[in-house]
Amino acid sequence: MNEVALAAREALLVSLQVGGPILVLMLVVGLVIAVLQALTQVNEATLAFLPKLLVLAAAMLMLGPFMAGVLRGYAASLFDAVVQVGLKG
Repeated sequence: MNEVALAAREALLVSLQVGGPILVLMLVVGLVIAVLQALTQVNEATLAFLPKLLVLAAAMLMLGPFMAGVLRGYAASLFDAVVQVGLKG
């Protein structure tokens, strides 16, 4: 049972490592766009779409290898844990 709790904890940490940077970038871009819209009094919901899309694409290109490495490491450790549980039983 302890192994399951550790695997769930590790899964949550990996999801934060993988998704966290993208979420923070999108939050910052959204806030910057909102401030610019408030300053210029242009309240158009579609204006934030293109900058967010461009930042997302750039972030995925730059952070993609890191995110893939984290996921690969988690998958390898998870598969090793499954094998160890199989060997115990």
